[in-house]
Amino acid sequence: MIDILWTTKQIVGALLVFTSIFDALKYAVQANKIRKQQSAKGMSRRFTNWAISNDIVKLTYGIILIDIYIIVSSIMALGCMMYLWIETYLWYPYRMRGCPYFKKPNVLLYLINSIIPNSLRKRL
Repeated sequence: MIDILWTTKQIVGALLVFTSIFDALKYAVQANKIRKQQSAKGMSRRFTNWAISNDIVKLTYGIILIDIYIIVSSIMALGCMMYLWIETYLWYPYRMRGCPYFKKPNVLLYLINSIIPNSLRKRL
């Protein structure tokens, strides 16, 4: 009985890692689209922040349980999400982009601004 459970866990774990490849790829595809268009207009920064926080919690859970499948799937997703987050930061349609002496806000200000609701935040 224990062998059947162990084998089932291995099969489902392998499926988790395999399907997580597609989950990670969707973020990489979106980041590549932003890079190609050279604009992150229409990209939800809040969506990316929520997805990153979800996978950080999932990674922590996998580390606590010592479950290699959850750890690997979370690391793959986090890597691609960070790529998406960086591309969004680089190509975000800032208000003064294109003006002389334009300077992007620092990363911390950008992160805080992306967390604050639209009704309360100042437009970058």
